[in-house]
Amino acid sequence: MSEEELYDLAELYKVFGDSTRIRILYTMFEQELCVNDIARQLSLSQSSVSHQLRILKTSKLVKSRRAGKSVYYSLDDEHVRAIISMGMEHIQEKR
Repeated sequence: MSEEELYDLAELYKVFGDSTRIRILYTMFEQELCVNDIARQLSLSQSSVSHQLRILKTSKLVKSRRAGKSVYYSLDDEHVRAIISMGMEHIQEKR
């Protein structure tokens, strides 16, 4: 791997290193949600969720679509779901 690829990989794992972002990703595991739904489910402020979604979107872990005035967010692709699933399997095996 090149230095740039290693750097990018480390940056990706930094994004996963925040428990709030993991909670947000996990809420979108089965369905797309708007900011209000995520904030309500996780008992977070809308501004906090929006901030974290911006980071997740920049990192290409979530995608969005607009429907009227609402924006819905979902996991970007199956790789994101697989990363989370493998992490959970690893944790559960080590308990």
